[in-house]
Amino acid sequence: MADLTQEEWVEQLANDSNAVILDVRTDDEVDQGFIPNSKHIDFYLGQEFVNKVDELDKSKNYYVYCRSGVRSGKACEIMDQLGIENSYNLLGGFNEWDGDVAER
Repeated sequence: MADLTQEEWVEQLANDSNAVILDVRTDDEVDQGFIPNSKHIDFYLGQEFVNKVDELDKSKNYYVYCRSGVRSGKACEIMDQLGIENSYNLLGGFNEWDGDVAER
């Protein structure tokens, strides 16, 4: 796991052909907008979150974000424990995101 600033996250993501963006916020938070092309798995699902993450392709590189960067950091720790070697936490989360935003 690595904590990346938004600039580092965006630059690294742009050059990563094996990348998956993972949004771990709640449904209500996602309803307020999300980073385009992100996959959503709510961190607060508990064991179901762990199960869904465990089903992910472990060979991919995961760029993970939440509202402020705390849940996504914890999600990256769980991903590490499940054998996902490359996870990147967005410091500051969606609150500090100034890139493109999509809506449902």
